[in-house]
Amino acid sequence: MTELSDALTRVLGAKTAKALDTSLGIGTVAELLRHYPRRYARRGELTDIAGLEIGEHATVLARVERATKKPMRQRRGSILEVTITDGQRRLSCAFFGNQAWRERELRPGRTGLFAGKVNAFRNTLQLANPEYELIDPESDEISTMDSFLAEIIPVYPAAAGIQSWTIGRAVRQVLDTLDPVEDPLPERLRERNGLGDLHEALRQIHRPESWEQLDEARERLKWDEAMAVQLIFAQRRHSAVSRPAPACPPKPGGVAAAFDEKLPFELTEGQREVGEAIAADLASEHPMNRLLQGEVGSGKTIVALRAMLQAVDAGRQAAMLAPTEVLAAQHARSLREMLGDLGQAGELGSADNATRITLLTGSMSAKERKQALLDTASGAAGIVVGTHALIQEHVTFADLGFVVVDEQHRFGVEQRDALRSRGADSTSPHVLVMTATPIPRTVAMTVYGDLETSSLRELPAGRSPISTSVVPVAEKPAWLERAWQRLVEEVGKGHQAYIVCPRIGDEPPSDKSDKRPPIAVLDLAPQLAEGPLNGLRIGVLHGRLPSDDKDAVMRAFSTGKLDVLVATTVIEVGVNVPNATVMMIMDADRFGVSQLHQLRGRVGRGNVPGLCLLVTDALDGTSTRARLAAVESTLDGFELSKLDLELRREGDILGAAQSGKRSGLKLLSLLEDEDVIARTRAVAQQIVASDPKLAGHPGLARLVSDVVDEERAEFLEKS
Repeated sequence: MTELSDALTRVLGAKTAKALDTSLGIGTVAELLRHYPRRYARRGELTDIAGLEIGEHATVLARVERATKKPMRQRRGSILEVTITDGQRRLSCAFFGNQAWRERELRPGRTGLFAGKVNAFRNTLQLANPEYELIDPESDEISTMDSFLAEIIPVYPAAAGIQSWTIGRAVRQVLDTLDPVEDPLPERLRERNGLGDLHEALRQIHRPESWEQLDEARERLKWDEAMAVQLIFAQRRHSAVSRPAPACPPKPGGVAAAFDEKLPFELTEGQREVGEAIAADLASEHPMNRLLQGEVGSGKTIVALRAMLQAVDAGRQAAMLAPTEVLAAQHARSLREMLGDLGQAGELGSADNATRITLLTGSMSAKERKQALLDTASGAAGIVVGTHALIQEHVTFADLGFVVVDEQHRFGVEQRDALRSRGADSTSPHVLVMTATPIPRTVAMTVYGDLETSSLRELPAGRSPISTSVVPVAEKPAWLERAWQRLVEEVGKGHQAYIVCPRIGDEPPSDKSDKRPPIAVLDLAPQLAEGPLNGLRIGVLHGRLPSDDKDAVMRAFSTGKLDVLVATTVIEVGVNVPNATVMMIMDADRFGVSQLHQLRGRVGRGNVPGLCLLVTDALDGTSTRARLAAVESTLDGFELSKLDLELRREGDILGAAQSGKRSGLKLLSLLEDEDVIARTRAVAQQIVASDPKLAGHPGLARLVSDVVDEERAEFLEKS
């Protein structure tokens, strides 16, 4: 008999087990049974070909439309070109070599599963030498599969080296010998929520006899995933409030009040409402753990600054953590500019109740770093802005009361919690995390309630509209030339432009030769200077430049001494140059939806409309082009965050940056399963309230470790 912990070599044999391990990282029975079908094909229904992605390993159920044998041009032999269709779109399959038997098999009208890597050939999608399994025309079943597949055909996530139907056979072999599986959910919990047991759910998700059975299995397995994550967040909430926070009540006549009096503009209604909620949190000894999500340019920084000044008025320090040195330096400059004499404590001409802002980054000179560390440790700096350098053990705060984490998705929870432990007298500082566009992990925490949530949707007065266009260079190469002309026209009007590339250009060459490397800053900048942007003042900015050089380039661009900035995503957030009106993103398909929206937000910050150009060689009909079209069609970051979540799925909900490994969520959808999430959250809170370590619930503790890797579980144990 077979148990979940068994190695697949014992159950399946060395050859199949090695293929599963090499191609998919599946080594045990449990891992194989948690490798759920990606979708299910109904007998007679073909797979939708639209949305296939170049480079992915795809499996489609399709019908042969035609097969044509052609001689090869450059060497002896022939090519069999087979066109398959889903009834709407077509996909080309190319078989190389003299294979007359394939021509006899792949006759027009035959239907089957076709699997292979999606490539582009002459601007059309193609599978080169795909593997296939044809359906027997007599029985309407796939010839090598069991009869239960006649109605419902599971299609598994596959890879080169192992196909969907091979995975299906392996799953059936395991299920046929599987011992009864111990259920991690208590029986009373299952009965109360109408859930089946785990053993049957695992069987039915792979071998459903009906669509109703499949729905029941999905519901149960979604509960497992939701329950595991809810228990994690419940443990985190329990840990976060185990230490009191330093109360930071508002102070009449303090620096916060003086700052509000100097504001040259009216706060938006959203900024006032969110500010009041944060002020109330800061005044309490209950640690604030709040997420502030808002559109690009919605004014989150001003909200954060007002809150930091409230902490300073209470005699505490505030820290602002930024993901890059460029952004940290930009924040420090912006805060000093906004505060004026209120941020110049110790300097000639400072206000009576002024504070001081200190910048601390990893690449500062020894002298600058020593002074910043001294200001931080002595309390001379009321506000400390920095990168992950703030988290290092030798950085000491005099009395840290409040932490702001900007663009929180760039940090793991370990990094955020390292700052949380820096409070004086066994206190835990209040924490505010901010993001310009909700991304999967942020949405996850929002839905799961790990953080109290505030949103800013209203843009301050003065923001200009931004138009976005996709530049499809593979199909319309002339459009790229026009894009460069458009950029030159904007510079001719006295404006400036960003050009963003996905790569720096000094990295070692990649071993992969089937796809060109992403466009690089160091390659593109000299080409532009000699070519379409000849005569313009071009600067280069990327993360591996020395800190002083980064600052000098950014200052030159900010003051108008550069016309064009060719950069990586170091300018993605926080950079504010109102005169910049063009954002041109090269290889835009290499970036995520939220990242594109963030980059687009760098323009349109003045009184002139912004233009964003998404340059791509992705082909029409692919999911990549659909993603870029969505960014082109809307400026609503909240809508784009939903799209981002749909495209990226929830398997990365805890994030590699948080645990070092992807989490095990396969079925749970944050967009569709709010009911399951809400119900499991309530149950998890009750259980953790009385049993924080899950010592009395070994099955649930095991469930958490099944979904979350050991490294992450150890971190939760420590916290």
